[in-house]
Amino acid sequence: MLSAVGLTYEIAAGRVLAPFFGTSLLTWTAVIATVLAGFSLGSALGGFIAERPRDVALRNVRSALVATAVLMAVSPTLLGLFYASGARGTFGMMFTVFWVFFPASVCVTLPSPLLAKIAIEARPGREGSSLGIVLAAGSVGAIFGAILAGFVTLPLIGSTATFAACGAAALLCLPFVKGGASGNPGITVAAAAFVAFAGLAGSPACQYESGLSCLYVVENGRERQLISDGTLQAAEKTNSADAKTTTMDLALPYTDWLWSRMDRDLGPEPSVVFVGGGGYTLPTQLLASRPEAHAIAIEIDPLVTEVAQANLPRAGDMIAQTGYDPSNEDADDNDRLGIVHADGRVYLNETTRRFDAAVMDAFSSRSVPAHLVTLETFTRLRDIVDGPVYVNLIDVPDGQLARGVNAILKELYPNIEIVQGELNDMGRRNILFAASHEPLTTLASLPQDYEPTEISDARPFTDDRGWVGHR
Repeated sequence: MLSAVGLTYEIAAGRVLAPFFGTSLLTWTAVIATVLAGFSLGSALGGFIAERPRDVALRNVRSALVATAVLMAVSPTLLGLFYASGARGTFGMMFTVFWVFFPASVCVTLPSPLLAKIAIEARPGREGSSLGIVLAAGSVGAIFGAILAGFVTLPLIGSTATFAACGAAALLCLPFVKGGASGNPGITVAAAAFVAFAGLAGSPACQYESGLSCLYVVENGRERQLISDGTLQAAEKTNSADAKTTTMDLALPYTDWLWSRMDRDLGPEPSVVFVGGGGYTLPTQLLASRPEAHAIAIEIDPLVTEVAQANLPRAGDMIAQTGYDPSNEDADDNDRLGIVHADGRVYLNETTRRFDAAVMDAFSSRSVPAHLVTLETFTRLRDIVDGPVYVNLIDVPDGQLARGVNAILKELYPNIEIVQGELNDMGRRNILFAASHEPLTTLASLPQDYEPTEISDARPFTDDRGWVGHR
């Protein structure tokens, strides 16, 4: 059971980190390295504990289980406190991950050597097979914990309750640690009460949560905003025009530029693929302004679609009126917005459709998923998209992500236009690309605080050597 608890805790740690520091190769590396370091130290210390007199060893193991329960249950609160105190950037992320997740990782592994020793002593002369069974049981438990976290607890009860459930599971191990002097029941009861309080009364990490997304819907002045993992993903102005009209006051400047570019470049009845559904702002605008247009929106997380439909009125109306499942062959004339809940790269690789344009606007937390910004991905796009490709990134000025994507587009398209927005509080900005086989007509104006820019030369990202995330 402890192996299952440890792996569930590790995966939950990576998930709960996203709203504060994003999800990237760097954050997952920090979480995995920290938790494994804790497991290693816990195993080493547990070995010394196992050599102590049995009464002392059992008492130490019980204390470790109680400490595990408390530390796991309090992890989301500690994470919020470190972030509120100013932890930022790669160093702040690594510092926070260590102090929040390392102690519990040590404690959860401390009992294992003693439990292995007891199992071996129970079968004299069969030490090898006993040890093998113990190790195999630990691996099976870890597999179970990983599946439980990813497919059950995080999507169904959220990260805060998952941490509390890990703590409760650690306490449930106490009755199985038999022998020696019993521990202080008052401490155990207090720990159980704390874990229950953390799970039931603790603030959820997200307003809406799945295994992929941590979402909030907030009212900001005259805007209703959809925020995913701490990043503004979409917005609608609350006094926006009725969904049946052909005009829409776009709330976010980057969508304003993308739409202006699309409106100039595309014909009266284009077919456009949107990789990244989010708030469905651009598909909604396209279909509202061009009654003969069709769109396919690829959104990996069904929860994002549900939240957008329920909370963004214009997008919700368009989905209700024109949305359909492209895998359903019984589509009618009103079915113009195909919604695919799948990974964008998988869909692009498998689709037999052709499109007049593509919009790459998919984000995982605060960055683009690495497998969507590779030469192989955009080569596939070029093969199935006859017209322009539009790309939205968030990066530092002339950053590694922008340089890598620019290198890809320059290799595949002769005409590229690049603009950038103003810097946000983290020193990053929207960097927008339009790439086309045909010359691009210059727009008459740009959104406020947007300007043309140039990106330095770099090597293109590939599936083998790709984007690793913000540092």
